[in-house]
Amino acid sequence: MEYVNITIDGQQVQMPQGTTVLEAARSIGVKIPTLCYHPEYKPEGSCRICLVEVVGARSLVASCVFPVSEGMVVNTNTTDVREARRAVVELLLANHPEDCLSCQRNLHCELQKIAADCGIRKIRFEGEKKDYPVDNDNPALVRNQNKCILCGRCIRACSELQGVNVYTFANRGFNTTVSPAFNVGLHNAACTFCGQCANVCPTAAIVEKDDTKEVWEALHNPTKHVVVQTAPAVRVALGEDFGLPSGRIVTGQMVAALRRIGFDKIFDTGFTADVTIMEEGSEFIERLTKGGTLPMITSCSPGWINFVELMYPDLLDHLSTTKSPQQIFGVLVKTYYAEKFKIDPQDIVSVSVMPCTAKKVEARREEMKSSGYQDVDYVLTTREIARMIKEAGVDFGNLKSEEFDAPLGISTGAAVIFGTTGGVMEAALRTVSEVMTGKTLDCLEFHNVRGLTGMKEAEVTIGENKIKVAVAHTLANARIIMENIRKRESDYHFIEVMACPGGCIGGGGQPLSTSPDIRKQRAEAIYECDKSAAIRKAHENPAVQELYATWLGKPLGEKSHHLLHTHYHAQKRNYLKMKKD
Repeated sequence: MEYVNITIDGQQVQMPQGTTVLEAARSIGVKIPTLCYHPEYKPEGSCRICLVEVVGARSLVASCVFPVSEGMVVNTNTTDVREARRAVVELLLANHPEDCLSCQRNLHCELQKIAADCGIRKIRFEGEKKDYPVDNDNPALVRNQNKCILCGRCIRACSELQGVNVYTFANRGFNTTVSPAFNVGLHNAACTFCGQCANVCPTAAIVEKDDTKEVWEALHNPTKHVVVQTAPAVRVALGEDFGLPSGRIVTGQMVAALRRIGFDKIFDTGFTADVTIMEEGSEFIERLTKGGTLPMITSCSPGWINFVELMYPDLLDHLSTTKSPQQIFGVLVKTYYAEKFKIDPQDIVSVSVMPCTAKKVEARREEMKSSGYQDVDYVLTTREIARMIKEAGVDFGNLKSEEFDAPLGISTGAAVIFGTTGGVMEAALRTVSEVMTGKTLDCLEFHNVRGLTGMKEAEVTIGENKIKVAVAHTLANARIIMENIRKRESDYHFIEVMACPGGCIGGGGQPLSTSPDIRKQRAEAIYECDKSAAIRKAHENPAVQELYATWLGKPLGEKSHHLLHTHYHAQKRNYLKMKKD
């Protein structure tokens, strides 16, 4: 690799050829503000916030796309640079809504922060305000084009990361917008509702739909029994919204905070993750031994399910019929739990706290009413529950740890690792191996399916069977898998797919971050939870054993088939009809 010598603000540094000025500056602690730049996507240099002076250049340059060269001298803090950045930010603010104090992204808005860092106290320009209708006709995401700064990060996330290509730039000049094809709402576009666009949006142009008002109303209704389930990935991310380090495990504090808010029972989605393994593992064994459709693919990621229904309806038979842990919990809380504790299910309000925006859509599916009611009433993202905890005045950082409620709060290490890519596969292999062989595993760690590589594969010997498995995260990688299956070029038996980068730890509803390192820290925390768990295999969960012994009967039995399994169908969105209209 060839290196070049450059000088940045008087500091000499040696960098690999091809490095951008922005990357070089950050490597020596020089902070250059950015808006359109994201470390995981191709740089565009469109916002011009990152302007710097390169001695000898005819004008200021965008540091996120300008490559270093031998002998280059860069100045990032001259009067001209500061004035240029300030002017760019002022122009953005000139036609931006002036509702910061009531905005969902207040204090978490990158434009707001840059304006403060640039010392802007007065906007010299008065621009025309945009007046576009808000797109909120779906359960998951709200798009407000009036707050869009045309950075293009949502476009790149949807195309480069997910390979779905919902968004594009439309129109020209002042009328330029970011929009799905034919300017339809997301409910009519081929959107999977994964929420990665909301994760990377620097303002509030795309946010999760806020359901906190409805949950507050339920909590304050004395006639309702309000229970909450929390997904594994939430416990390693929630603390970030309270200033704690990334990847801090806050399970006990989270439970305590939810009790302070007023939930009647705090349960763990991990309980039904263990149930999911019992059903999905049994389903895989049946397909493997009796000639069912292979490869079987996991079905607990709703963004992934939407993707298959939209893009690969001809391959739906490959999906496991087992519902996701969220939905299994929803149906069990209004049947098994209601019967066990003699509570009228119509008085139960079932709330889930998820790292995922697509879970909001999943809960609204017509298939998810097996209990006779809507199985999950409200889905809150990690960001939403953080806002509720703050609104309640709970001092999260100083809470003492508390335990989940039994029986739906008892889970295993296998359930916790559902929160990261490869975790569902590893949890399933632990149970499938012991059920098929009748022998206890010597080692519970399946390291070949761990890690943040986009696609992983492994061959596992279970008794006399050699099982070839694959793990993929992000929908762009899932597309590669599905294309191979469609071409009959796949020799896998079992595949795990998660829609979001890193799995649930990188879900569209997690605390906002532009650093990929944070997902790594969350994943490490997930495995630490597993390592320290008293029970690490789903089939050894005593509460799950009791569930089957006293109520469900057996995995894949008549009752579990009716309550815990479903079938998926092709989705036909109406964007073509909208175009015609």
